[in-house]
Amino acid sequence: MMRSTRENIKISHMRQLADYREGLRKAPQLRQLFLELTLQCNEHCLHCGSSCGSAPCPLITLEQYKTFLTKIRRDFDISRMMLCITGGEPLLRPDFFEIMGFAHDLGFQWGMTSNATLITPEIAHKLRETGMRTISVSVDGLRETHDAFRGRTGAYDAAMAGIDALVKEGGFHNVQITSVFTHESIGEMEKMYEVFRRTGIDSWRLVGMEPIGRALEHQDLRLTPEDWRHLFDFIREKRTEGLPLAYGCTHYLGLEYEREVRPWYWLCNAGVYVASVMTNGDIG
Repeated sequence: MMRSTRENIKISHMRQLADYREGLRKAPQLRQLFLELTLQCNEHCLHCGSSCGSAPCPLITLEQYKTFLTKIRRDFDISRMMLCITGGEPLLRPDFFEIMGFAHDLGFQWGMTSNATLITPEIAHKLRETGMRTISVSVDGLRETHDAFRGRTGAYDAAMAGIDALVKEGGFHNVQITSVFTHESIGEMEKMYEVFRRTGIDSWRLVGMEPIGRALEHQDLRLTPEDWRHLFDFIREKRTEGLPLAYGCTHYLGLEYEREVRPWYWLCNAGVYVASVMTNGDIG
């Protein structure tokens, strides 16, 4: 079957990316360092890849964070690096602002993934003062769907209040909503779009539920092939409108959807641009 000009251009671009990534294997550059500050969470999400909850977990100490962040600053070009703060819910860690204040004082840029339920106007102000540039807040459906998915009544209203506090505080590079869609929630995308476009956020990131962690217990919620196509078609259509939409950074999507539903082509950067430090000090 003859390929279109568009498909040939995409293939050419991806070949260039493949050659570029091969070079990175020989000379990797640390651009994104994920710090898993805690596995504790105030929600019990059906899809949680880390199976987070209320149980205590081993933690790197504040002093250990100070030691290795100082070494990272010495050994790498942190002007091209972003610390990506994850959990659990990072704000549950009592010394959160001490860790991130230290990183900020060292000159690190950082962003965070959060459920935003703990973000008041005062916390939003403190996050800006501590140097947070970006935040991705999880909202996985309309009120009833989100609360059921998160295992907590009032989760939706608390998250939206946190988003409102961040938007009103201002000064952040990107306040984003990330939504994990299931077979049950995929039909809410249009209504969610109408709600989110009025919030003042900078972008909306849409993903499907991945079969890892707690999600393995809920195979019936996984997207069908038809659901995936509906998700990609929705993103492709809406990207030309006011609120910037993008599919998440996982999975090669084939010539039909690559470069159509996110800013650039998929490229696995694990080990060439990206590394992680887990709560117990393990490195991935």
